[in-house]
Amino acid sequence: MNKYQLGLISSLVCLSAMANVPTLNIDSEQVTVSGLSSGGYMATQFHVAYSNWVSGIGLIATGPYYCAQGSIATALNQCVNKLDEKLPLDAFNTQLESYQEQGLVAPIDNLSKSKVWMLHGKLDTRVIEPVMDGLYQQYASWVPAEQLAYSKNNQFAHHFPTLEYGSTCTESEAPFLGNCGYDAAGEMLTFIIDDIKAPNQQQQGDLIEFDQQKTGGDQASSLANTGYLYVPKSCKTSQCKIHINFHGCNQNAERVGTEYVTNNGLNRWADTNNLVILYPQTQSSMMMPLNPQACWDWWGYTDENYATNQGQQIQAVRNMIVTLSNHLKDKG
Repeated sequence: MNKYQLGLISSLVCLSAMANVPTLNIDSEQVTVSGLSSGGYMATQFHVAYSNWVSGIGLIATGPYYCAQGSIATALNQCVNKLDEKLPLDAFNTQLESYQEQGLVAPIDNLSKSKVWMLHGKLDTRVIEPVMDGLYQQYASWVPAEQLAYSKNNQFAHHFPTLEYGSTCTESEAPFLGNCGYDAAGEMLTFIIDDIKAPNQQQQGDLIEFDQQKTGGDQASSLANTGYLYVPKSCKTSQCKIHINFHGCNQNAERVGTEYVTNNGLNRWADTNNLVILYPQTQSSMMMPLNPQACWDWWGYTDENYATNQGQQIQAVRNMIVTLSNHLKDKG
């Protein structure tokens, strides 16, 4: 498949892989995505691959599209906590243009319709500010200024900031949630989704496990067996949209249980805004493909197409939505 024109998802059905999931009515003509760290890299890759489908994105502590250039050595030398030379953004963008010409990503012009929210903490030493500045420069060339927000003045470490859950805000440790008195989930969703309503004080929906191998297909082989879906009570009777959130390295359920998917704050907002949250999960591996920290593939450990619509993990997440909905129509 070289190009996907993604449209309306409706009548989400209970499949054998989703025995605990109620039948839902999902309007996903436009979806939104978000991610932290390696999950931010994956969110950007998903956005670029399907910019004709993704209408908004929230990014925390991450870097430019195609920063690693297919190499873990390059990833470590210029895309996380050190940067000896200026980022070669022109090279990244040239590769993106090549992907577009080959039909491996949606037309770049589609990005101009998106809303983009970005956050970097001043105390983040894992992904340093100049790296995320590179991502901002990319999006600033793709998206109108009024549709782009970038906050980088808060004293946050490398984590997903929350109102009142997690480690001390100045520390970065599992489950990589920071008790910062700051609702990153709310700030993000308020910017990228129109007419958003105030959240519940406590989440009231259901966190449901599903089989990623059955729903993601063969492309999900590098992912965990189990993923999570947060379903607000309203979504059992009303039409809802989908938001995909990608966790960071060492933040998957294998490492932190359900702490991240339960306590990052997204679910409270989902409850009042008819939003189903999809939390796909990676798995750690000490064999090929080597991925000891359970990161999303943003440097090519699965294959050379990792940053395109042919990337195994990108396809797997798309397949999850297709399989879970059982009805995804191309616009043609």
